[in-house]
Amino acid sequence: MKRLLLTGVAALAFAAPAVAADLPVRAYKAVPPPIVPVYDWSGFYVGGHIGGAWVTQEATNTARTAAFADLSPGQGASQKGSGVFGGGQIGYNWQVSNVVFGLEGTLAGIDIKKSLLNNEFGARDDEFSWKLEWLATVTGRLGIAVNNNLFYAKGGYAGVQSKLSVSDVVLPFVGSGSDSQWHNGWTVGAGWEYGLTRNWIVGLEYAYYSFETKNYQLAGAAAPATYAFDVKPKDLQSAVVRLSYKFGGPVLAKY
Repeated sequence: MKRLLLTGVAALAFAAPAVAADLPVRAYKAVPPPIVPVYDWSGFYVGGHIGGAWVTQEATNTARTAAFADLSPGQGASQKGSGVFGGGQIGYNWQVSNVVFGLEGTLAGIDIKKSLLNNEFGARDDEFSWKLEWLATVTGRLGIAVNNNLFYAKGGYAGVQSKLSVSDVVLPFVGSGSDSQWHNGWTVGAGWEYGLTRNWIVGLEYAYYSFETKNYQLAGAAAPATYAFDVKPKDLQSAVVRLSYKFGGPVLAKY
Protein backbone atom coordinates (compact mmCIF):
# COMPACT_ATOMS: atom_id res chain seq x y z
CA MET A 1 0.00 0.00 0.00
CA LYS A 2 2.80 2.37 0.91
CA ARG A 3 4.56 1.61 -2.37
CA LEU A 4 1.35 2.35 -4.27
CA LEU A 5 0.99 5.76 -2.63
CA LEU A 6 4.60 6.70 -3.40
CA THR A 7 4.13 5.68 -7.02
CA GLY A 8 1.00 7.90 -7.29
CA VAL A 9 2.73 10.94 -5.78
CA ALA A 10 5.66 10.58 -8.16
CA ALA A 11 3.31 10.35 -11.15
CA LEU A 12 1.50 13.54 -10.10
CA ALA A 13 4.81 15.36 -9.64
CA PHE A 14 5.89 14.50 -13.18
CA ALA A 15 2.49 15.31 -14.68
CA ALA A 16 2.12 18.81 -13.07
CA PRO A 17 4.66 20.63 -15.30
CA ALA A 18 3.12 19.12 -18.42
CA VAL A 19 -0.37 20.29 -17.40
CA ALA A 20 0.98 23.79 -16.60
CA ALA A 21 2.66 23.96 -19.98
CA ASP A 22 -0.67 23.25 -21.68
CA LEU A 23 -2.49 26.10 -19.88
CA PRO A 24 -2.96 29.33 -21.96
CA VAL A 25 -0.58 32.26 -21.17
CA ARG A 26 -2.44 35.25 -19.72
CA ALA A 27 -2.09 38.33 -21.95
CA TYR A 28 -1.03 41.60 -20.32
CA LYS A 29 -1.90 45.01 -21.86
CA ALA A 30 1.00 47.43 -22.26
CA VAL A 31 0.61 50.65 -20.28
CA PRO A 32 -0.19 53.47 -22.76
CA PRO A 33 2.36 56.30 -22.98
CA PRO A 34 1.47 59.51 -21.15
CA ILE A 35 -0.53 62.14 -23.02
CA VAL A 36 1.65 65.11 -24.05
CA PRO A 37 -0.33 68.31 -24.61
CA VAL A 38 0.40 70.15 -27.88
CA TYR A 39 -0.27 73.89 -27.97
CA ASP A 40 -2.41 75.04 -30.90
CA TRP A 41 -1.40 78.50 -32.18
CA SER A 42 -4.20 78.73 -34.73
CA GLY A 43 -6.85 81.35 -34.12
CA PHE A 44 -7.81 84.98 -33.89
CA TYR A 45 -6.17 87.17 -31.21
CA VAL A 46 -6.17 90.72 -29.86
CA GLY A 47 -3.85 92.37 -27.37
CA GLY A 48 -1.56 95.21 -26.42
CA HIS A 49 2.13 96.05 -26.31
CA ILE A 50 4.34 98.60 -24.56
CA GLY A 51 8.02 99.41 -24.57
CA GLY A 52 10.47 101.90 -26.00
CA ALA A 53 11.40 103.35 -29.39
CA TRP A 54 14.28 105.41 -30.73
CA VAL A 55 14.73 107.31 -34.00
CA THR A 56 16.88 109.82 -35.90
CA GLN A 57 14.87 112.74 -37.33
CA GLU A 58 16.43 114.53 -40.31
CA ALA A 59 15.22 117.92 -41.62
CA THR A 60 16.82 119.88 -44.47
CA ASN A 61 15.61 123.25 -45.77
CA THR A 62 14.57 123.24 -49.44
CA ALA A 63 13.02 126.72 -49.85
CA ARG A 64 13.05 130.02 -47.91
CA THR A 65 11.13 133.18 -48.83
CA ALA A 66 9.35 133.91 -45.51
CA ALA A 67 10.84 137.01 -43.82
CA PHE A 68 11.25 135.32 -40.40
CA ALA A 69 13.05 132.28 -41.83
CA ASP A 70 16.76 131.99 -41.10
CA LEU A 71 17.94 128.68 -42.55
CA SER A 72 18.86 128.54 -46.22
CA PRO A 73 18.37 125.65 -48.68
CA GLY A 74 20.73 122.85 -47.84
CA GLN A 75 20.92 123.75 -44.15
CA GLY A 76 19.26 121.58 -41.55
CA ALA A 77 19.80 119.26 -38.65
CA SER A 78 19.71 115.61 -37.60
CA GLN A 79 18.55 114.73 -34.07
CA LYS A 80 18.23 111.49 -32.18
CA GLY A 81 15.27 110.92 -29.86
CA SER A 82 13.74 108.15 -27.79
CA GLY A 83 10.58 107.62 -25.80
CA VAL A 84 7.68 105.39 -24.81
CA PHE A 85 6.04 103.29 -27.50
CA GLY A 86 2.76 101.40 -26.98
CA GLY A 87 -0.51 100.34 -28.57
CA GLY A 88 -2.55 97.36 -29.67
CA GLN A 89 -2.37 94.43 -32.05
CA ILE A 90 -4.93 92.27 -33.81
CA GLY A 91 -4.21 89.21 -35.92
CA TYR A 92 -4.79 85.62 -36.96
CA ASN A 93 -2.49 82.58 -36.98
CA TRP A 94 -2.63 79.38 -39.02
CA GLN A 95 -0.61 76.39 -37.82
CA VAL A 96 0.51 73.56 -40.12
CA SER A 97 2.53 70.96 -38.22
CA ASN A 98 5.02 73.12 -36.31
CA VAL A 99 5.00 76.01 -38.85
CA VAL A 100 2.85 79.02 -37.99
CA PHE A 101 1.71 81.59 -40.57
CA GLY A 102 0.16 84.85 -39.40
CA LEU A 103 -1.24 88.21 -40.45
CA GLU A 104 -1.20 91.10 -37.96
CA GLY A 105 -2.12 94.78 -37.77
CA THR A 106 -0.91 97.21 -35.10
CA LEU A 107 -1.58 100.80 -34.07
CA ALA A 108 0.69 102.52 -31.56
CA GLY A 109 1.22 105.91 -30.03
CA ILE A 110 4.77 107.28 -29.83
CA ASP A 111 6.01 109.80 -27.28
CA ILE A 112 9.23 110.97 -28.97
CA LYS A 113 9.78 114.73 -29.19
CA LYS A 114 12.78 117.04 -29.32
CA SER A 115 13.56 120.74 -29.81
CA LEU A 116 16.43 122.44 -31.59
CA LEU A 117 17.33 126.11 -31.15
CA ASN A 118 19.04 128.07 -33.90
CA ASN A 119 20.38 131.10 -31.99
CA GLU A 120 22.59 132.51 -34.72
CA PHE A 121 20.60 135.78 -34.80
CA GLY A 122 19.45 135.95 -31.17
CA ALA A 123 17.81 134.02 -28.38
CA ARG A 124 14.94 131.70 -29.40
CA ASP A 125 15.60 132.53 -33.05
CA ASP A 126 14.12 129.78 -35.23
CA GLU A 127 13.29 127.23 -32.56
CA PHE A 128 12.37 123.93 -34.21
CA SER A 129 10.31 121.24 -32.49
CA TRP A 130 9.47 117.82 -33.83
CA LYS A 131 7.64 114.76 -32.60
CA LEU A 132 6.41 111.38 -33.75
CA GLU A 133 2.77 110.74 -32.89
CA TRP A 134 1.32 107.53 -34.39
CA LEU A 135 2.60 104.40 -36.06
CA ALA A 136 0.62 101.69 -37.89
CA THR A 137 1.73 98.40 -39.43
CA VAL A 138 0.27 95.53 -41.45
CA THR A 139 2.66 92.59 -41.48
CA GLY A 140 2.93 88.92 -42.31
CA ARG A 141 4.46 86.60 -39.73
CA LEU A 142 6.25 83.26 -40.14
CA GLY A 143 7.26 81.19 -37.14
CA ILE A 144 8.30 77.84 -35.75
CA ALA A 145 6.29 76.44 -32.83
CA VAL A 146 7.90 74.33 -30.13
CA ASN A 147 4.77 73.36 -28.21
CA ASN A 148 3.75 76.59 -26.45
CA ASN A 149 6.85 78.53 -27.57
CA LEU A 150 6.70 80.43 -30.86
CA PHE A 151 9.76 81.96 -32.53
CA TYR A 152 8.83 84.20 -35.47
CA ALA A 153 9.95 86.81 -37.99
CA LYS A 154 7.71 89.46 -39.51
CA GLY A 155 7.72 92.04 -42.30
CA GLY A 156 5.43 94.35 -44.22
CA TYR A 157 3.97 97.84 -44.38
CA ALA A 158 4.60 100.59 -41.81
CA GLY A 159 3.47 104.21 -41.63
CA VAL A 160 4.23 106.97 -39.13
CA GLN A 161 2.71 110.40 -38.35
CA SER A 162 5.31 113.13 -37.79
CA LYS A 163 5.01 116.82 -36.94
CA LEU A 164 7.54 119.64 -37.37
CA SER A 165 7.10 123.19 -36.00
CA VAL A 166 9.14 126.41 -36.08
CA SER A 167 8.85 129.60 -34.05
CA ASP A 168 10.78 132.88 -34.32
CA VAL A 169 10.05 135.56 -31.69
CA VAL A 170 13.09 137.78 -32.27
CA LEU A 171 12.19 141.20 -33.73
CA PRO A 172 11.94 142.63 -36.29
CA PHE A 173 10.89 139.48 -38.18
CA VAL A 174 8.70 137.07 -36.24
CA GLY A 175 6.56 134.16 -37.32
CA SER A 176 5.73 130.53 -36.80
CA GLY A 177 4.32 127.54 -38.60
CA SER A 178 3.90 123.79 -38.41
CA ASP A 179 3.05 120.85 -40.61
CA SER A 180 2.19 117.18 -40.08
CA GLN A 181 2.78 114.42 -42.62
CA TRP A 182 2.14 110.69 -42.86
CA HIS A 183 5.28 108.81 -43.97
CA ASN A 184 4.83 105.44 -45.67
CA GLY A 185 7.49 102.78 -45.33
CA TRP A 186 8.26 99.20 -44.37
CA THR A 187 9.22 97.20 -41.31
CA VAL A 188 10.96 93.94 -40.40
CA GLY A 189 11.26 92.34 -37.00
CA ALA A 190 11.45 89.20 -34.89
CA GLY A 191 9.99 87.98 -31.63
CA TRP A 192 9.19 85.21 -29.21
CA GLU A 193 5.79 84.33 -27.74
CA TYR A 194 4.82 81.94 -24.98
CA GLY A 195 1.39 80.43 -24.42
CA LEU A 196 0.67 80.79 -20.71
CA THR A 197 -2.71 79.10 -21.21
CA ARG A 198 -4.63 78.11 -24.33
CA ASN A 199 -5.88 81.72 -24.50
CA TRP A 200 -3.29 84.03 -22.88
CA ILE A 201 0.00 84.71 -24.67
CA VAL A 202 2.97 86.84 -23.60
CA GLY A 203 5.91 87.82 -25.77
CA LEU A 204 8.86 90.04 -26.63
CA GLU A 205 9.41 91.73 -29.99
CA TYR A 206 11.98 93.92 -31.76
CA ALA A 207 11.23 95.81 -34.99
CA TYR A 208 13.05 98.12 -37.41
CA TYR A 209 11.23 100.69 -39.59
CA SER A 210 12.24 102.70 -42.66
CA PHE A 211 10.20 105.63 -44.03
CA GLU A 212 10.05 107.90 -47.04
CA THR A 213 11.05 111.59 -47.06
CA LYS A 214 8.18 114.12 -47.12
CA ASN A 215 8.18 117.90 -47.69
CA TYR A 216 6.87 120.12 -44.87
CA GLN A 217 5.66 123.72 -45.32
CA LEU A 218 6.38 125.84 -42.20
CA ALA A 219 5.66 129.38 -43.42
CA GLY A 220 2.42 129.48 -41.41
CA ALA A 221 0.63 132.83 -41.66
CA ALA A 222 3.38 134.08 -43.98
CA ALA A 223 2.10 131.84 -46.80
CA PRO A 224 2.25 131.96 -49.80
CA ALA A 225 5.84 132.70 -48.80
CA THR A 226 7.74 129.48 -48.20
CA TYR A 227 9.81 127.91 -45.47
CA ALA A 228 9.99 124.28 -46.65
CA PHE A 229 11.88 121.27 -45.30
CA ASP A 230 12.49 117.72 -46.44
CA VAL A 231 11.89 115.55 -43.35
CA LYS A 232 12.69 111.88 -42.81
CA PRO A 233 12.17 109.78 -39.65
CA LYS A 234 15.25 107.57 -40.06
CA ASP A 235 16.13 104.23 -38.50
CA LEU A 236 13.13 104.01 -36.17
CA GLN A 237 13.42 100.96 -33.89
CA SER A 238 11.21 99.56 -31.14
CA ALA A 239 11.39 96.88 -28.46
CA VAL A 240 8.16 95.91 -26.68
CA VAL A 241 6.52 93.46 -24.31
CA ARG A 242 3.31 91.93 -25.68
CA LEU A 243 0.18 90.43 -24.11
CA SER A 244 -2.50 88.85 -26.30
CA TYR A 245 -5.76 86.96 -25.84
CA LYS A 246 -6.34 84.15 -28.36
CA PHE A 247 -9.90 83.03 -28.98
CA GLY A 248 -10.61 79.27 -29.17
CA GLY A 249 -7.59 77.14 -29.97
CA PRO A 250 -7.90 74.10 -27.63
CA VAL A 251 -4.83 72.25 -26.48
CA LEU A 252 -4.55 69.06 -28.56
CA ALA A 253 -3.58 65.66 -27.17
CA LYS A 254 -0.52 63.87 -28.56
CA TYR A 255 0.37 60.30 -27.62
